[in-house]
Order: sequence, then C-alpha cells, then structure tokens
Amino acid sequence: MPDRGGGPTGPRMRAGGPSRRSRTLLLTMAALALLAMVFVMFAGFWTDWLWYRSVDYSSVFRTTLWTKIGLFAVFGLVMAAAVGVNIWLAHRMRPPLSAMSLEQQSLDRYRMGIAPYKKWALLGVTALVGLIAGASAAGQWRTWLMWINGVPFGTEDPQFGKDVSFYAFDLPWYRFLLAFGFATVVLSLIAAALTHYLYGGLRLTSPGARATGAVTGHLSVLVGLFVALKAVAYWLDRYSLAVKSSDFKATGNWTGLRYVDANAYLPAKTILFFIAAICAVLFFATLWRRTWQLPVLGFGLMVLSAILIGGLYPAIVQKFQVEPNEQAKEAPYIKKNIDATRDAYGIDDAEVSDYEGKVSVDEAESAKLRDEAESTASLRLLDPNVVSPTFQQLQQVRGYYGFPDTLDVDRYKDGDGKEQDTVIGLRELNINGIPERNWINDHFKYTHGYGAVAAKGTSTTRGGAPDFTESDLPSKGEFGKYEQRVYYGEKTEQYSIVGGPQKELDYSDDSGEKLYSYTGDSGVDLSGPVNRAAYAAAFSEPQILYSGAIGEGSRILYNRTPKDRVEAVAPWLTIDGDAYPAVVDGRIKWIVDAYTTSNGYPYASRTTLGDTTADSLTTGQREVVAQENRVNYIRNSVKATVDAYDGSVELYQWDTEDPVLKTWMKAFPGTVEKKSAIGTELMEHLRYPQDLFKVQRELLTRYHVTNSAQFYSGSEVWQVPDDPTNKSGNSVPPYYLSMRMPDQDEQTFSLTTTFTPNRRDNLGAFMAVDADATSDGYGKIRILKLPSNTTVSGPQQVQSKFNSETAIANEINILQRGDSEIEYGNLLTVPLDGGLLYVEPVYVRGAGTNYPLLRKVLVSYGDETAFEDTLGEALDVVFGEKEPGAGETEPPPGEGEEGDTGDEGERDRPSDDPTVRQALEDAQEAIEAGEKALAEQDWTAYGKAQDDLRDALKRAADAEKAVREPEQGG
Repeated sequence: MPDRGGGPTGPRMRAGGPSRRSRTLLLTMAALALLAMVFVMFAGFWTDWLWYRSVDYSSVFRTTLWTKIGLFAVFGLVMAAAVGVNIWLAHRMRPPLSAMSLEQQSLDRYRMGIAPYKKWALLGVTALVGLIAGASAAGQWRTWLMWINGVPFGTEDPQFGKDVSFYAFDLPWYRFLLAFGFATVVLSLIAAALTHYLYGGLRLTSPGARATGAVTGHLSVLVGLFVALKAVAYWLDRYSLAVKSSDFKATGNWTGLRYVDANAYLPAKTILFFIAAICAVLFFATLWRRTWQLPVLGFGLMVLSAILIGGLYPAIVQKFQVEPNEQAKEAPYIKKNIDATRDAYGIDDAEVSDYEGKVSVDEAESAKLRDEAESTASLRLLDPNVVSPTFQQLQQVRGYYGFPDTLDVDRYKDGDGKEQDTVIGLRELNINGIPERNWINDHFKYTHGYGAVAAKGTSTTRGGAPDFTESDLPSKGEFGKYEQRVYYGEKTEQYSIVGGPQKELDYSDDSGEKLYSYTGDSGVDLSGPVNRAAYAAAFSEPQILYSGAIGEGSRILYNRTPKDRVEAVAPWLTIDGDAYPAVVDGRIKWIVDAYTTSNGYPYASRTTLGDTTADSLTTGQREVVAQENRVNYIRNSVKATVDAYDGSVELYQWDTEDPVLKTWMKAFPGTVEKKSAIGTELMEHLRYPQDLFKVQRELLTRYHVTNSAQFYSGSEVWQVPDDPTNKSGNSVPPYYLSMRMPDQDEQTFSLTTTFTPNRRDNLGAFMAVDADATSDGYGKIRILKLPSNTTVSGPQQVQSKFNSETAIANEINILQRGDSEIEYGNLLTVPLDGGLLYVEPVYVRGAGTNYPLLRKVLVSYGDETAFEDTLGEALDVVFGEKEPGAGETEPPPGEGEEGDTGDEGERDRPSDDPTVRQALEDAQEAIEAGEKALAEQDWTAYGKAQDDLRDALKRAADAEKAVREPEQGG
C-alpha cells in the first residue's frame, strides 16, 4: 500500500513512560487537589474567625489559637531537636571500621542504601516526631492556661499543707511535663540505639565487645535521664495520693489518702525517690567508668525496692494493721474526706434538722391546716413535663412551629404585681413542619420562630387546659410589648441566611403571610466572594457561592442553640443541660447556667456528671451536662444569657469567690462581666440550676452524715427514689415551686426533692434549696430528716396508695374508658405542720384531643387521701371539710376560657344553655378537624381549624358569662 501520510509529526512517545502532556495533566491535577485541601483547611479557620468576631469574642479565638500554636511549636521543636540531636550524635560516634562479620555485612547494604538520603531521613524522622509531639502538646492548652494563670484557693490540704491550687492547677501541668519528658527520652533512646546498631557501634552477634565506649556512655546518659525522671515521678506520686481514686467499702468511691496510703505508700514513695536518684547518678557515672555493672545493679535494686517497698509492704500493712480494726484506723481519713467533699461541692452549709413526719388531723385544727396548705406552697398543677403536647395543640398555630418536649418553670408578676409560678415555652421554628422542603425554604424563607407562650402554674381553665397568660400569634398577654422573633433557640440547629434579597416569612395570620427582613447585627456577612466561598466549603453547600438569593446585606446565622453559643465563647465552662427562656427588658433571653469544675480537689470524692444529672426526664427530653466528665469540684460560677433575636452572648460572674473562675478570667480577660452588671429584671428570672442540685443531692445521700463512725457504718445512707409517675425506672426529677419551709416566714421559689432510706420505700428526708436569685438566702440547702424508724410513706408508696384504693381505681377506670389515657403529673411533696402533703395532678389524653388535659387532683396527707376534680375540693376532703365525691366527676367536653382547677374549692359546672352546648360541640369538631389536617400536613385546613376552635371557645365563654351574670346579680 502506498504511504498516504498523516502519521505523527511531533516527537515520538518515550517507550515505557507517560507523555509530557500526561505528566503535565497529572501534576496539574495534583496541584489542584493540594490547593483544594489547603482551601478547605483555610475555610474552616476563616469561618471560625469570622464567627468569633461576629459575637465580639475574638479574644477567645486569639488566645486559644496562639496558645495552641505556642505549645505546638515549643514542644514540637523540643521533641524534634532531642531526637535529631541524639541521631546525629549516634551517627557521629560510629566506629571508623566495621567488624567483618555476617551481621555487619548485612547492615552494609542498608548503610549504602541510606547514605545518599541521610539528611532527608534525619529531617523526615525529626519532623514526624515533632508534629506528633506538637499536636499532643497543643491539646493541653487548658492545662497550660490554668497553670500559668492559677490563683490560690485559700484552703490547704490536711496531709501536705499545700494550697488546693497546687493540685487543681500545678500538678496536672507537672504531670504533663513528666509524661512529655518520658516520651522524649524513650524516643531518643530508641532512635539512638537503632542508629548505633546500623552503623556498627552496637553489635548483637559480632565477636568482641557488644558496644563501643562512646555508645555505652551515650545510651547510659539517656537511661540515666529516664531513671531521673522516674525519681521525679516518685516524688510527684506522693502528692498524687491526695487526689488518687480508689474503692473503699465504706463509700464505694474514695478520693485521697487512707491509712495504708499515709503509713505505707507515702514513705515507700519517698524511699523510692532516693533510690531512683542514686541509680540515675550511677548511670551518669558511666561517662567516666565506661561500664554498666554498677548502673545495672542499681537499676535492679530500684526494681526490687519497687516490688517490696511499693507493693508488698503496703499489702502487709493493710492486711495486719488496718483490716482488724478498720473503722478506728480509717476514722481520721474518713473525716478528711467528708469535710473536703462537702466543701468541694458546696454542701458544707447544708442545714439538716429533724422532722417528725407524723400527723393527726382533728376537727379542731382541720380548718387551720386547710388554710396553711394554701399558704405554705403555691401548689403547681401544670406539669411542664406533661403539657408540652397541649401547648403544641392549642398554641402551635402553624405546623412549622414547635415547643420543646419539656417546658420551663419561671416566675412572672400578674396584673396585680403578685409573683406567680409560670410555665413558659417559646414557639420555635420546626423545620420538619415546613410545607415544602427545599434549600430556599429551609435556609432563607423559614428562618425563625415567633413569640413566647406562658400559662399559670397553679391553675387551669374549666376544661383542664392551660390558663394562658401569654398566647396567640403574635403573642399577647401579660408580657406586654417585646421582640418576639426567635432566631436562636434550643430546636434551631440549621443555618439560615437572612437580610439579603430573599425575604423571610415572619408569621401568618388571617390576612395572609407577613414578610420580614432581618435587621440585627448577628451572623457573618456574605456579601464578599471570599466569605461565600469559605462558607460554601465549610458547609459543603456550593449554592452559597453562586445563589442569586444571596447579595448585599445577606448574613449567615449558625451555632444557634444557646448551649452551642455559650460553649463556643467559653470553652472552659461546663454547660447545664437546661437553658430556659425569659422575657427581659423587652427581649427574649435564653438563660444558661454554666459551671467551673476541677478534678483535682484533694480528698473530695469524684462523681460523673452525666450519671448524677440523669433522671426520668433526661432521656430524649433535655440534654445532660457533660456525660463522661468526672469531677470532684463544681461551682455555678457563671450565669450566661443568649438573646433570641440577635444571638448576643453575655457572661456574668455569679460566684465571686470561685478561684477556678478567677483563673479563667485572668486567662481570658474581658470575657466575663462583673456580677453588678446583671440588671434588676434579669435577676428576677435567675434561679438555682437543676443539674448542680442533682449533683449535690446525689452526694448528700451519703455526705449528710458528718460523723466518721456513722459514715463508715452506712446506717444513714439515703437514695434518690425512682420516679413513681412513670415506668422509666430512673430517678425522680427535682421540682420548682414556691413554698415555705418550717423555719421560713413566707414562700420562696425553691427546688425540691425527696430521699428514701437505702433499699426502702418509706420517706427518709425532704430537701429544698432557695432557688430565688433575689433572695438573701439563695443557695441555702435545707434538709428535713425523718426518724430512722419512720413509717411515713415515700413517693412510691404514695403512688401505690393512690392506685390501690378502690374508689380512686374505679374513677380512674371511668376516665380511661374508650381510648383515653391517664398521665400522672409531678408528685409534689410539701412539709406541712409536722407532716408531708403530697399533691399530684392527673391528666387525661382523650381519643378526640390526643393531648393531655387536667381532669383530677390527687392529694394525700397522713392517712387521708382524696381524688377530686379540683385542688380545693381535694384539700377540703383531706382535711375533713367535705365528703369525698361531692364535686363533679365528669369534666366538660371542651375547654372554657374562665375558671380554674386551682384553689377555688367549687368548680363551675357546664351550663345547660344551648348556645354553650353548641359552641362546645363546634370546638370539638374543630379539634378533630385540626388533628386530621395535621396528620395530612394540610396547613391551610389546619389554620382554619385553629381559627374555628378559637371562635367556638370564645362563643362558649361569652355565653357562659352571660348566663352567670344574672345569677350573680340575683
């Protein structure tokens, strides 16, 4: 065939390798991949910086960053230099000629292979160990800042006479330095030995000496440094005994020295310190003697001493001195543990007083006790742990709003200026309820919740629904005018982009959707391309980079839960699991309790916060503080607020004496405001935190006893009872209510709990803490201790009593007819005239409503029990002023707008007026229509059903009022 041409005109491809174009393409792709990785890393750093700057806490970012960089650089360089220098020395000490042996001939190949790359190998090894060491050191930034900024506690440990700050701030840093020293010496020793072996200075099978004199001296010095560090470790171990954890049958969890520690381990550690120091000197002496005989003998002596003195001797002391008379031997150390634990957890001022717990109600005193029952406590019938579905049904208004599963209890003043316990929740955005899910709707249109909803805690409406003091959309009521938009909340976890070209849905009413554009200063500006690209990379959302919905004025909001924001600006705080909202100075503020903790308080027993703060309500309803955080010192040192509209975070110094907080305030100056900066209105809503209370009550089950012998015997150990109102098997939660303890003259907002004797169900004690931040007695713990042989019923027994009485059981069966379900509310316990008054609201979740309404109230005092329609009727029955069942059993079929089941005594009966009956029937139909629309996610129909419901209830209330007014006039 003739040559038609068309063949390659360029240079021929090189056989066996890629073309120049392929190599260029590969290099380009590699470079682009590297740039992408660098940009992603930059994006994470840049977005963090922008966020901290947006909340005015850039100093926290800078301090943390420079501390980490400093630790990384210093310790990374020290480790790299130590390993590198030892490799260099080992190479320099290599013998000029290698012995002619099979071992050396084999190594020659490796020596020749590595020779051209020796410098690169040295740099690679030192860089690797330096990076690892630096990263490890950077993680110790908290330890470093606490050590460098530590302030004294003003309290000395009873064994060594050192300030507690030595154990809390200094000892952890010394322990880190010691661990770093050990790692440095061991890595240097391994690197030097390998280098000596590679270059023939250290031989394993060759004839003659196993090591040259230079190698012997070099390795001996490194081993000597290791032993010297061990001597330092023995010395620090002496002090570590004061914070050592161990098992002790008298307490289970024990911290600090016991008899065997003080009389065996402590002298043993001192002796071992001197032996190790002498042994280290012997190793250093090989620089002159060039023999390992004495150092090896010394090292063997140290190991033998550690076994005999550090292990066998203490076991002998424990067996033959302590166990035959353990109570007497351990008594002084038990006392130290009791005192330290009570001080470390703030329970040293807990006031324990005897309480008889038995009553006998006679006719002469029944009326007096009936009045005292109402004046002793504002008995809360609205349980915030039960009524969230009711708030959801009656006040959700739109499907894209929602309330938390557990509402909050606070105090607000009514129209007469009288303070009342109030159940409150915010109508937050529920992203799962958005009618049509897409990127624009999720992040641009549906951006915030709207309004607070509140109800009286001590009363309900005629139908058992919450008696709202703030309701509807927009919310209106006793709170007056305030900024109702909720951009930051407990349920708000997605990011939103606001303030730009895309308008937001503000809220909907009968006239349609109201649009809004965010005007706050919160968030990070997205106008610039760099910021948009950084957030597109950080959130893995490329649309942020090119979307037309983002433009001038657009800002991105994220880290939107109060807990996340406080943790970010104060990473040295432990956050309480329950943030709660309050309307303060025309704004909705989330109030967050924060703790400073330590694991280094000598003699104080440790606790795991996640375990001690768990109860029957924490599973799936509220977060638990610090699940695995083991501490033995805790203070509620900071009160924080997060503005629900602009997300601004304020930290206030609450405990002005806490040395841990003072240390962190030195490390991060300007981040925590003085206590005096707390405004009057905000102060009225601050309260004693539940998680701290639960930690303290768990400790007080054992540490209410201050006598060593009684503590050792365990005869007075209590336990936190299981919650009798459900079958979770978890501890009963503490309850907020306004009440008066026997030594108080008036009611105080309090946090309360009960104790039962260990493995028994009768009542052992009642505990209350003054939870009102405006009170002079804030934080005062009072415990009423019942006699050890008491038969006063505990919560579980009271609940069983309620369930077992025939009359009550029959009425409950009536309430449960059809598909209705019974839900028990909080079982409140109140001391009253030497006895204990128990009050429990009973809710019914009807088949047609599917949300709980208050139907009955259970009351028990002494041997008397009542199950009535209202609290007033139940108190009348218990105190003999009324016969059981005199009130109405069947509740009205719908909710009224007036009346309550509180302290009225006689509940209004449903009117026979046909207008009222028709209105209630219309209300029931509207409820059922709303349920159906909600199930089908038909939000238009749902909104119409809610409007119909409100109209029907209003017609019923107006008609009922019209009926009653002539009767009252007559």
